[in-house]
Amino acid sequence: MLRSISLAVFLAVVPATAFANSCPTIMAAIDAALPTATLSEADLTKVKELRAQGEKLHAAGDHAGSEAALNEAKTMLGI
Repeated sequence: MLRSISLAVFLAVVPATAFANSCPTIMAAIDAALPTATLSEADLTKVKELRAQGEKLHAAGDHAGSEAALNEAKTMLGI
């Protein structure tokens, strides 16, 4: 019984940890693409705002919101 409960808790925690760690990976991809981005000044500003918003949401624990903002920035960068 204890083994089953332990397994259930483990399986519930591991995916949450994996998703929480994807935000920094997305931020790093955006940071790597920014220096060579060929966007208008307005789009570049928007990408930087989305990147900052994603980092703020990640720090606050809102990983779904963070990933949404970061993925929008990635799309604008074409990565």
